[in-house]
Amino acid sequence: MRTAAIFFLVLLGSTLTVFVHASEISDKERNALLDIYQSTQGAEWKVGWDLNAPVSTWKGVQLLDHHVVGLNLFNNNLQGVLPESIGDLRYLERLNLAFNALTGELPKDIARLTRLRVLKLEMNRIKGALPEGIGRLRQLEELSLFNNFLSGPIPESFGELRQLKILNLSSNNLKGIIPKSLGNCTQLERLGLFENSLEGTIPTEMGQLSALKELVLANNQLDGDIPREFGQLANLEILQIQNNRFEGYTGLRYMNADKLLVFDTDDTTLQPYNNINLQRTRMADTKFEDVDDNE
Repeated sequence: MRTAAIFFLVLLGSTLTVFVHASEISDKERNALLDIYQSTQGAEWKVGWDLNAPVSTWKGVQLLDHHVVGLNLFNNNLQGVLPESIGDLRYLERLNLAFNALTGELPKDIARLTRLRVLKLEMNRIKGALPEGIGRLRQLEELSLFNNFLSGPIPESFGELRQLKILNLSSNNLKGIIPKSLGNCTQLERLGLFENSLEGTIPTEMGQLSALKELVLANNQLDGDIPREFGQLANLEILQIQNNRFEGYTGLRYMNADKLLVFDTDDTTLQPYNNINLQRTRMADTKFEDVDDNE
């Protein structure tokens, strides 16, 4: 009798364990994680997932209230494309898949992750256009996509990302103009558009980015004059605009150089801009060195 009772308790405990594991997250969210695992060759990751273990033990998966709120697989040898089902992780707040070998295009359903605050996909091989729908990610504070193979224009919808503090699209194949709507992102502190094929003039609306500390537009095909609205960028510490096709630098004479630490331009004389009394410092570098911060 005692042996039977012990067996029953062990069986009950096993059943409860299976139930707890199964109810950690919804089937839809678990399947989305499995899709990511399969489509990015999870068996080849540096640190893989034990698919028989609870989701809470899987590397980089952060759970809260039975939902996936964080996924950090930084520098983990992900190869392949991101599945559209990533949009089923609708409670996700932080996604860091930087420094991997992801290819293909950004899934359009990434725009369904409306709770996302951090999206880091830099140092991959992602190609194609930026989805217009990214503008629906109204909670985004950091969007980092530098050093990929993205092409096409910067969507006007980026102006809807009013909470953005960091936007880095450097070292891609982006073309077209800098959208005026970026002037709506008044929380921006760091803006990197270095090394693309952007053209046209710098929109005067950029002067609305009064919180901006770093602005790197070097190595593009921008032309025209530097707008005088640059004088409103009172917190700017890094300004790099060299290797473009500017015809004038009027806006520089309205700037206060007190906070400038890095200043690079093709105008080697700076004679007309006596209030900017800096020497050339360094070549543009907007890589914003990334580390595995266990987000």
